[in-house]
Amino acid sequence: MNFRRHRLLVGLLIASVAFGCNEEEEAEVEILASAVSLATVESIDLDEELRASGDLRARFHTTIAAEVEGRVTDISIEEGHAVEKDAIVIELDPARRELDVEAARARLAQSKANLVKERRQTERIRKLRTQSVASVQQLEEAETALLLASASVEADRAALGVAERALADASVRAPFSGMVAKRSIQLGEFVQKGKPLFELVALDPLEVVFNLTELDTQLVAEGQSVQIRVGAFPDRTFAGRVTFVSPTVDPATRTLRIKAEIANRDGALSPGLFARVSLGLNRREAVSMVPVDAVVRRATGAHVFRLAADDRVEQVPIETGAQSGQRVEVMGLEVGDLIVHRGHAGLVDGAQVRVRGGSGAPAVAAKGAPSAEGS
Repeated sequence: MNFRRHRLLVGLLIASVAFGCNEEEEAEVEILASAVSLATVESIDLDEELRASGDLRARFHTTIAAEVEGRVTDISIEEGHAVEKDAIVIELDPARRELDVEAARARLAQSKANLVKERRQTERIRKLRTQSVASVQQLEEAETALLLASASVEADRAALGVAERALADASVRAPFSGMVAKRSIQLGEFVQKGKPLFELVALDPLEVVFNLTELDTQLVAEGQSVQIRVGAFPDRTFAGRVTFVSPTVDPATRTLRIKAEIANRDGALSPGLFARVSLGLNRREAVSMVPVDAVVRRATGAHVFRLAADDRVEQVPIETGAQSGQRVEVMGLEVGDLIVHRGHAGLVDGAQVRVRGGSGAPAVAAKGAPSAEGS
C-alpha cells in the first residue's frame, strides 16, 4: 500500500514539474513577441501636385566686344544702368572711320572714271578693227584693260562697304534692352578688335530651367501655365509659361529639361535665384498608400513588415512614390494588406508579434489572424 502511494506521489510531482515548464515557455514566448500596431494598405484617389526646382536665368546675357580697333571717345553707360535696344552706348573714334569712308569713296569714283575711259577706248578699237585699221592684238589689249577697270570698280566698291561697316561698328549699340552687368573699358582707352567692352543682361522676361522625371513628361507641354516661387519672396507667386520641352531624355539622369518664361516687368527677380516650380494638380485614381511611419528605409532600399499567419510578419521590399500628408504611395503591396505601423524596431523577417490597437489595447488582426486576447 505504501509502495502504491509512493508511485502516485512521484507521478503527481513529475506532472506538476512538466506543467510548470510549459507555463514558463509560454510566458517566455509572450515576452519575446513584439507588441505592434497595424495599418491597412488603402486605395485612394490622389490629387498630386507636380513640382520641380530649378534656377532663374536671363534669356539674353551676352558680352559685347569691339568689332573694330580704336580709341574710346565716348561712353554713355554705367554698370547697373538700363539701356534700350539699338541705343549707342560707346564710340570708338568714329571720326577716323568717317575719313576712311571718304577715302574709299574717292577711290571708287576714280575707278569708275577709269572704267568709263577704258570702255570708250575699247569701243573705238573695235570700230577701227572692223575697218581693218586696228590689229587683233590692239583689240585684245583694250578688252583686257576694260576687264581690269571693271574689276577695280568692284574691288573699290567692296572696300567702301567695309569702311562703311567699320564706321557703323565704331558706334557700339545695345543689341537688346537690358541692364549693364559689367563695363570693361574706360574713356580714352585704345582697344583692339575683339576686346570685351561690357556685359548686357535682359531681365524681362526671365526663364526658369528645371527637370522632370521621365514618368512625368506626359504631364507637361509647351504653352502650359506654371507657378514659380523664390526664397526672396516667400509670400509671392510668379506666373510663367512653358516655352521649351526637350525632345530627348537625358540617359544619365532619366530626366527631361524644361524651360518656362516669367514676366519680370518690375525687376524683382534676378538671374541665379533658386526657384520652385508648380505645374498644377495631377489626379491619380486608386493609388495604394500607407502611413509614412510604416516604411522602413535602409541602405538596401525601403521595406515594410506585412502580417502573415500565426501572428508572424514577413519583410516585403517596396518602392515609394508620391507623398500626401502623413501617407506615402507604395508599390509592391496589395490593397487590404495589414502592415506594421508602429513597433517595427528590431523586427526581422518571420518574427512573431502581438497585435495591439492604437490606444494600447489588444486588437483583432483581420484576415483571420488571431488577436492577443484569443492566445
